Amino acid sequence: MTTSAQSHIRWLRNTAPYINAHRGKTFVLMLGGDIAQHENFSHLIHDIALLNSLGVRLVLIHGSRSQIEQRLQFAGLDSVFHDGMRITDNAALEHVKDAAGSLRAQIEALLSMGLPNSPMQGSRMRVCSGNFVTARPIGVVDGVDFHHTGRVRRIDASGIHQQLANGSIVLLSPLGYSPTGEIFNLALEDIAVHCAAAIGADKLVLFGTAAGIVNEAGELIRQCAVGDISGLKITDPEQFSLLQTAKSACLAGVSRCHIISHEDDCALLQELFTHDGCGTLVGNDEYELLRQANIDDVGGILELIEPLEQQGVLLKRSRELLETEISQFRLLVRDGRIIACAALYPFPDEGSGEIACIVSHPEYRGGRRGQRLLTTLEQEARRLGLDRVFVLTTQTAHWFIEQGFAETSRDELPAQKKLLYNLQRNSKVFFKVL
Repeated sequence: MTTSAQSHIRWLRNTAPYINAHRGKTFVLMLGGDIAQHENFSHLIHDIALLNSLGVRLVLIHGSRSQIEQRLQFAGLDSVFHDGMRITDNAALEHVKDAAGSLRAQIEALLSMGLPNSPMQGSRMRVCSGNFVTARPIGVVDGVDFHHTGRVRRIDASGIHQQLANGSIVLLSPLGYSPTGEIFNLALEDIAVHCAAAIGADKLVLFGTAAGIVNEAGELIRQCAVGDISGLKITDPEQFSLLQTAKSACLAGVSRCHIISHEDDCALLQELFTHDGCGTLVGNDEYELLRQANIDDVGGILELIEPLEQQGVLLKRSRELLETEISQFRLLVRDGRIIACAALYPFPDEGSGEIACIVSHPEYRGGRRGQRLLTTLEQEARRLGLDRVFVLTTQTAHWFIEQGFAETSRDELPAQKKLLYNLQRNSKVFFKVL
């Protein structure tokens, strides 16, 4: 019987690879102003403290749009926008500075807590804010003067790295400063993208109200490559904006962006310390890497196929045999973990090839990974000049039929394979013309 304590320990064991992977890495977190007004904000601060204690280098960038709106309304001033950007005149600038400074102080205070019997006990985090963002004015666009609304001109990357190296959390407000001593109101997204790219951040984490990016069917999109974004139909304005920010960051050189909810407790930790996360991952490359196996992968492949060998679904392969055949295998790897494999054994004299050992990890079945591996091996067979491929199977005949294979006599097998045919297993033979 598993106790709650044992479940907790097992969960902690499973996070160990991620703790090791994230230690010393640099993450940029983009926090919209609405987050500070949500009841989950204190929990998020606790999670940020935990990341800091685990050796993650953190840059926090906060917005203040909702706080600016509140101050302008209280002062009886109208918010003026053009093309989605706030026009910051002299009167509005005073409220922009007030909102940004007040929220920055609030975040610094929360990060300074160290109450006993709380997640912040003994944290003793140092928070550093400063003039790390140099800005320039937008100027006049379409005849409209944006006054003190600006864009990022330069990020003091070396200054930020120096503070991170000293163990400080760097906190940036949505303000920038010019060499002439002016203050500019900047878009949160502009700072986040430029900062993450300039400091070479390993991740940019973006927070929204939803769990991540949701498709037309209401399903959460777990991951997508930058090249796939244009094909997505996103109607929610907030999600569209977050997705475009992630795309801009990836194109600027950030390898991975995570879009998660600021309303869900533990979302940040779940996204970073579990295999599947809880939000949407946007990356420059495929989240699940497809590559050729090498000798270091033998142990991982054995772990993947052994349960099916015990069930009689696969023919047993020894470690020695697998080591000699390792170049025939193709793998799907997710965060360093082998989650699927397949192999191609060519018989060039007969113009055919055997596809074998198509296996997906039980936790990752149903994601068309078998089809992806099969397609890759079929393409490779064509490159080798093979006319058709075949499989031997005892329990997965229907799946191969669905992939275009047709059952044939074992007499169709290449001569060498026919000699090795195991009569006791009595496997069915399926061929597919390429």
